[in-house]
Amino acid sequence: MTTTEIPSPADVGPVRKVSKKRPRRVASGGLRQAVSATTLLWIMACLYGFPVLWFVLSSLKPASDLFSYPLTLVPHNPTLSGFRAAWDSANFSQYFINTAIVCVITTILTVGVSCCTGYALAKYDNKWLKAFFLCILATTMLPGEVMLAPEFLVVRNLGLYNSFAGIILPAVLTATGCFMFRQFFLTVPDELVEAARIDGAKELSIFLRIMVPLSRPIMLTLAILSFQWRWNDYIWPLLMLNDPNKFTVQIGIQSIVGAQNINWSVLLGASVISMIPLIAVFLVFQRYVMGADINAGLKD
Repeated sequence: MTTTEIPSPADVGPVRKVSKKRPRRVASGGLRQAVSATTLLWIMACLYGFPVLWFVLSSLKPASDLFSYPLTLVPHNPTLSGFRAAWDSANFSQYFINTAIVCVITTILTVGVSCCTGYALAKYDNKWLKAFFLCILATTMLPGEVMLAPEFLVVRNLGLYNSFAGIILPAVLTATGCFMFRQFFLTVPDELVEAARIDGAKELSIFLRIMVPLSRPIMLTLAILSFQWRWNDYIWPLLMLNDPNKFTVQIGIQSIVGAQNINWSVLLGASVISMIPLIAVFLVFQRYVMGADINAGLKD
């Protein structure tokens, strides 16, 4: 009669102790990495946020306290006189409407055109498309000032001078947007497209029903960037517009600056007012900018 040897508790004990110590080591290492990364992010946030905080708090100071010595961060006598003077001295309501029209239309067209262009460059194998993509990227190597003169001549010859269309159309196609969508669509598995084609889906249906929903994070990211670019654009609207009723916000802020004297309190108040729409847009749409599961619908 044979018997089975049963391991004693002394033999099992060390194994249990080793298995308990490993997760603690991993957890401690992960905690150190998380703390270091969080600390670095806080340092960067303070470096970037301190000038903005100084700028916003300075807009609440009277003009006499802006350059008083020693300089102070917190205003001793906060006032909104700079904001009221800025709003009364310029037609900000009209400037906001004009800029909103330009930004919204340009953003919608930019996202749509960039999405279509990026999909074609990523999913269609054609030498002419590759050459076209290189031409688009080549535009990023030129300074913006170099493109102003030819763009102005083209827009003027088309009869779009002193109109919102003259500001919107040249800004629709951007190399950044095309590159963002192309790089994203390259990460989408080709099997997903082939499966849709086997099921009888047309190319337009594949693009609208599969690719566009997957690219929603890129669309929202580009929409935020495009809105910011157009809202802060100053040189191109200054060249294209000569009607004060069509001026944008940035041109309106520039009109506050005098030829010799600058009322810094009014200028700071107008600058803070111009920042409010950008902050609102970012706060509303930032939670939608998240990673997309591009492997949804695929089996291993």
